[in-house]
Amino acid sequence: MDGQSAGGETDMHMERIAYGGWPNCICVRAGAVELVATTDVGPRIIRLGFVNGPNLMKEYADQMGQTGGAEWRIYGGHRLWHAPEAKPRTYAPDNGPVAWEWNGIVLRLKQPVEAATGIEKHIEIAPAKDGSEILVRHRLINRNCWDIETAPWSPTVMAPGGRLIAPHEPYRSHADYLLPSRPLVLWHYTDMSDPRWVWGRRYLQLIQDSSRSSPQKLGWLNQRGWIAYARQGVLFVKRYDAMDGATYPDFDSNTETFTDPEMLEMETLGPLTRLAADGGAVEHVERWSLHRVDLGDFSEDAIERGLTSVGIR
Repeated sequence: MDGQSAGGETDMHMERIAYGGWPNCICVRAGAVELVATTDVGPRIIRLGFVNGPNLMKEYADQMGQTGGAEWRIYGGHRLWHAPEAKPRTYAPDNGPVAWEWNGIVLRLKQPVEAATGIEKHIEIAPAKDGSEILVRHRLINRNCWDIETAPWSPTVMAPGGRLIAPHEPYRSHADYLLPSRPLVLWHYTDMSDPRWVWGRRYLQLIQDSSRSSPQKLGWLNQRGWIAYARQGVLFVKRYDAMDGATYPDFDSNTETFTDPEMLEMETLGPLTRLAADGGAVEHVERWSLHRVDLGDFSEDAIERGLTSVGIR
């Protein structure tokens, strides 16, 4: 396996660009990696990839460039939600402009307070100069005059044609250890016999297949601290922490994945937190990286060799 991370150059710069029909986007390039954030709607990251390479994130062509309106739009890309999922609360529209600031190191995106929920959303994006890692900090702020309980939730909508790869907990024999290692959470429409699921001994895989119409979803408590998406020789990795003693939404899930014919979502969640009135806040941090790596036939041995070659354990 010839694994190569994004690093190499140390050049980083920002420019304002038009992208996908939105005239006021921010493009940040760090080393060989670039991302594009919208400011006409959001906060959203709508593109992530290598410079001059394809977008690893899904773009919904019929929604690109749209603004305004009272209905929630998926748009594609990366967003910030609050859990547990409920309509209409979770689906508060993010169809209006966001404030932004770039200080040469960090891009800050700030959404006005959601009228329906009283929650204010921030996303901060801090790439390493060589592009080897992108720190993505998500923040929910309670602007209500009463306490609320919620959890930060960060879904990333990936382009079709790839697959999720997630680690199982290290194998321990029945003779050595008797207690369970993690919860595995199913939805009413989860079909464990669906061939898009690959249930390996070391890894769980979920294949995005545009020929299959039924959605699939799964949640679990991931204490290994990473999930990945492989597509066309590029591996996107999210790293994040599982907090000891924390309670997560959805029967204690800090990781979820969803797929349908259009896309696959990589979702991570922070712990359920009581936010005090008038400014109580919670943060959830992801660390992103892109790697050019061939995972071969996606056998578990091939996956392990590829992951090891880019320093993922």
